[in-house]
Amino acid sequence: QHIHVLAPIIHGETGNHVEILDGLHKNGFVRVRADGEVKDIDEVNLDARKKHDIDVVVDRLELSQKNRERLIGSLETALETGDGRAIVSREGVDDLTFAEQLMCPKCGKQYEKLGAKAFSYNRPDGACPVCYGLGVTMAIDPELVIPDENMTIHDISRRINSGERSWWNQRIIALGEMLGFDFESPYKTLTKKQKDAFVWGKPQLTVSYTMVGDNSTWEVTRKWNGLIPWLERIFEKGKGSDKQWYRWWAQRIANEFSRKTTCEACDGRKLKPESLAVTVAGQSIDEISSLTIKEASQFFNDIALTDREHKIADLVLKEIRARLNFLLSVGLDYLNLDRLSMTLSGGESQRIRLATQIGSALTGVLYCLDEPSIGLHSRDIGKLIETFYHLRSLGNTVIVIEHDRDTIEAADHIIDLGPLAGGNGGELVAEGPPEKVLANPKSLTAQYLAGKKQIPVPSERRKGTGQKIVIRNARANNLKGIDVEFPLGTLICVTGVSGAGKSSLTHETLYKALARSINKMSMVPGPHDSIEGIENLDRLVLVDQSPIGRTPRSNPATYTNTFGHIRDLFAMMPEAKARGFGPGRFSFNTRDGRCEKCQGSGVIQVEMHFMSDVFMTCDVCKGNRFDRETLEVTYKKKSITDVLSLTIEEALKFFADIPKISEKLTTLNDVGLGYLQLGQPATTLSGGEAQRMKLASELSRKDTGSTFYLLDEPTVGLSASDVHVLLGVVNRLVDAGNTVVIVEHNLEVVKTADWLIDLGPEGGDGGGELVAAGTPETIVKVKNSYTGKYLKALLF
Repeated sequence: QHIHVLAPIIHGETGNHVEILDGLHKNGFVRVRADGEVKDIDEVNLDARKKHDIDVVVDRLELSQKNRERLIGSLETALETGDGRAIVSREGVDDLTFAEQLMCPKCGKQYEKLGAKAFSYNRPDGACPVCYGLGVTMAIDPELVIPDENMTIHDISRRINSGERSWWNQRIIALGEMLGFDFESPYKTLTKKQKDAFVWGKPQLTVSYTMVGDNSTWEVTRKWNGLIPWLERIFEKGKGSDKQWYRWWAQRIANEFSRKTTCEACDGRKLKPESLAVTVAGQSIDEISSLTIKEASQFFNDIALTDREHKIADLVLKEIRARLNFLLSVGLDYLNLDRLSMTLSGGESQRIRLATQIGSALTGVLYCLDEPSIGLHSRDIGKLIETFYHLRSLGNTVIVIEHDRDTIEAADHIIDLGPLAGGNGGELVAEGPPEKVLANPKSLTAQYLAGKKQIPVPSERRKGTGQKIVIRNARANNLKGIDVEFPLGTLICVTGVSGAGKSSLTHETLYKALARSINKMSMVPGPHDSIEGIENLDRLVLVDQSPIGRTPRSNPATYTNTFGHIRDLFAMMPEAKARGFGPGRFSFNTRDGRCEKCQGSGVIQVEMHFMSDVFMTCDVCKGNRFDRETLEVTYKKKSITDVLSLTIEEALKFFADIPKISEKLTTLNDVGLGYLQLGQPATTLSGGEAQRMKLASELSRKDTGSTFYLLDEPTVGLSASDVHVLLGVVNRLVDAGNTVVIVEHNLEVVKTADWLIDLGPEGGDGGGELVAAGTPETIVKVKNSYTGKYLKALLF
């Protein structure tokens, strides 16, 4: 049998390939196989408009033992000529393809040996080379550049440049004269051709205009590349530039005009094509990773393998099944395996770490958890408690900082601190078994658990203003095209088990759509058809638990603008006037009166190599922040430092005769923050304290009665008594005609709502439906509502 030994040169490429053929001829080759036909190189004449396959003939020989050495040499030559690939062609049968590396026999693509690293998008071996394993790329979005088509061309120009720039305006005016639109024309009035040229540019489009200086004029001619290409070019220049102006532009373009889009190379799958081509039971690794923990557990329990595959995978499968079961046992069945860790709540993160500890089966360990029930529905609290019991049964100790009623009552030993917060707390109020603590009359916790104190159910639910916000066909993430109504002028709670779609509805869809329309923010809401009733609102406020300030210089006095009035007051003192001190003298953020050694912070930061920095009290001002002359000015015998050291409750009495100050302090005191110091650094406030600070700031504003407030689990970190105070504040906002939407699991809050929107019935793919909407009394009658099931005991 005769065979041809070939080296593949061209595969599926257009052209006549004359230069390649000449090169082969010069290297001593005589014949090629062009498009399946063996010819002398001189006879080959290819159509340049068509795709062709070319393999060079290295040898033609008889397949026999005597030609063994010749065959080996020919194959080596073919592999060298064909970039590591060789073909053996025989008459009447398919070609045999050989390669030095792993290779797909159909397309000829070669790849490295696939190890475990090739299936990790955190490693270069496996990550998509375009998005570097992120699955998304940043791209400038025309909808963020021009968020409202009613904007004029002048408005768009101002938005892009963050103000007026004469050279840019002249360029756009000149463009408009060429294309036939006016500088003050609304964008929506432009034709499609005009819009395309304005936004994306046009080949060879050049604009000329005259610039006028103080003493001269000059002509300018520039190519018009379009808004988006111009921003892209500035962004690329700014990314690695050492010039501040370019860096500012790059940062601004990334923050305001760009959004993450699915990577076109990997289609958001994060891995290289060769990694994604490997499947287990017909599923690639990214398809398995996209499953929820519940679905993944079912997949690996039901997986069908051959005897050979069982021998390979049994130990690995045992580990996978065990770890998934641990996650199921702590109530995380609704989470996807590829869920980003930054999107997890604090409680979810703790429960994931808890699941790893269950698997370790350690004994004699002390576990300390801080509110692990955050983000967990009442339905799933029992699973969490069972996990604690399991750890205890192994001989471990579990300490849980918690406000959840079921968790507290399940404890073997309760330690209750208080009696109140801040300076009014820090005492051991009660400790012992639950029955002993519940009988202690000094414990606020016990009073709420025993029902002696309680958050009352409203005797009448508000009907609202009769207006409403309606979302049509919301389908972000797992939402299944639902229509949802939010009656205005009411307290609304959005409920449902974890993963039911609450955040997808309220944050991804509702908040982003309203923020884009009302606050003119550069946000892209989740997919939906429309939102009706926005014209009934004039303000949108998101009240979350993020810090009110990022540095110790921010405090309750500065956040509520109280400090400005206090500084004005000190500047009016006779001593201050005599020395010529203005209000700026009493600010620790300016050079006038602050201690320059610590720059008004009161502490000196000492950098420690390989350790956390140490903060030491300033030895010049002794932590007072201000210089000696500033501290000599007093009001009612107190210096500015003494005033900042007062608690809000003390300051309220101290400034009782100054309405501008006392009104703001009264609001802070009303939301239960009277124990905080006026100058307490914002970085030391808890999430709940920061949220109540924001609510206090809202209460002190002049009310419009048409504000839409959105709160996400505001009871995190709050005791029952704190929740009672919080609800008092929220109800004041609603009584003023505003609308408050709360995403919440705490049934004490849910029972006080005027209107409930219950999503579910399950989490993940099993959720995303509108289970029920109405008053709490209506929800408890819906059989498939888990919220209604647990709420019933609190209403009747």
